[in-house]
Amino acid sequence: MIRGIAMGVTAVLAFGVGGAAAATLRFTNNIQTVDADAALAVVERPEVVVPEDPNAGTALNIVLMGSDDRSGENAALGGENEGMRSDTTMILHISADRSRAEMISIPRDSIVDTPQCPTSGGKLAPAMKNTRFNAAFAQGVMYGKDVQSGALCTMTTIENLTDVRMDGFVVIDFAGFKNMIDALGGVTMCIPQDVYSPKADHLRLAAGNQALNGTQALQYARARTGQGLGDGSDISRIGRQQEMMAAIAREVLSKNLLTDSPALISFLNAVTSSLTMSSNLSSLTGLPGLAYSLRNVRPDTITFMTVPWGANPADKNTVVWTADADTLWDNLRNDRPITTPVGGADPATDGAAGSATTPDTGDAASGTPTSAAPPATPQAPVDTPAPSETKSAGKEAFTGADTTSVCG
Repeated sequence: MIRGIAMGVTAVLAFGVGGAAAATLRFTNNIQTVDADAALAVVERPEVVVPEDPNAGTALNIVLMGSDDRSGENAALGGENEGMRSDTTMILHISADRSRAEMISIPRDSIVDTPQCPTSGGKLAPAMKNTRFNAAFAQGVMYGKDVQSGALCTMTTIENLTDVRMDGFVVIDFAGFKNMIDALGGVTMCIPQDVYSPKADHLRLAAGNQALNGTQALQYARARTGQGLGDGSDISRIGRQQEMMAAIAREVLSKNLLTDSPALISFLNAVTSSLTMSSNLSSLTGLPGLAYSLRNVRPDTITFMTVPWGANPADKNTVVWTADADTLWDNLRNDRPITTPVGGADPATDGAAGSATTPDTGDAASGTPTSAAPPATPQAPVDTPAPSETKSAGKEAFTGADTTSVCG
């Protein structure tokens, strides 16, 4: 988003009908076509204007949220329901040198204290004690009556818990996520076992490498219980969502979308129509520049991690953050790779590029970071990264080049 809007949270609405109609006319010879770029290659042409990154040289932390708004088009995809929650929240960290991107999942069932938070209309939503993390979004919506208020309350809660400044937010709903995947032409994922989830609109997927369309990807991302879905916990679902984000990133990189400026701008123009974003991110002059500046990020420099957690002794259905979360937030605050251990070498000060590659992440039960990630020099994106280690998504940190599920 910026890697999903530039890593994948991207959506071209209106593509389906328009594209199908154009294809039909072309096949019946009612449209004559020519490859204009190829034909004009023999003459001098103006240079393509490369988008500028308005935040160049500055690290960014962007809160990504999935909303389960059940109104309008979303009701047909997720079933009609009142209220609005955010069961999926990630922090996207983009390094100052644009050599790496990191996505940190926050379990919705984390028991936290939420602070008093502002809403879009200026009204303050009250603080809450000992509540689930996703209650912050619902609290903002309840008092502010809109998605933006839910996002503001979530941002305020994250800053209060981590002492890390958030630079903006992106919220995507069911319809936006579906359209995002369809805009990419689908996403290919490894499905380790046959899947059947009655609660996810009776989703059925056969084991193996599957090309999922927008509806299937949405159902798979939402599914928590059923055959082939592990223990039914939110942590297992987080792992599948992280795997999907990694697959989306690979799709974006394989299409070279970020290196084609006109295509990127056109793509993002459609993207922003399906998202709720903070105004500092929604500019169609700044957003392409940020995306383009990430063009040298590769799958192995995109790291996914869940906040280090442990079982809550007071309620087995919830989790609490462990002391290792403090190391994670300190690394994020100082723009170090998120898997750098306490007292580890800081790539930003030892002359290295500061890229997280294939970290040894230690405790699989809690996502505890235990070793530093070696730096890597940015290179051109590769279409098919070679897998390195097998990781447990949701429980261990992994990169887009790691194997997290085995098929075939």
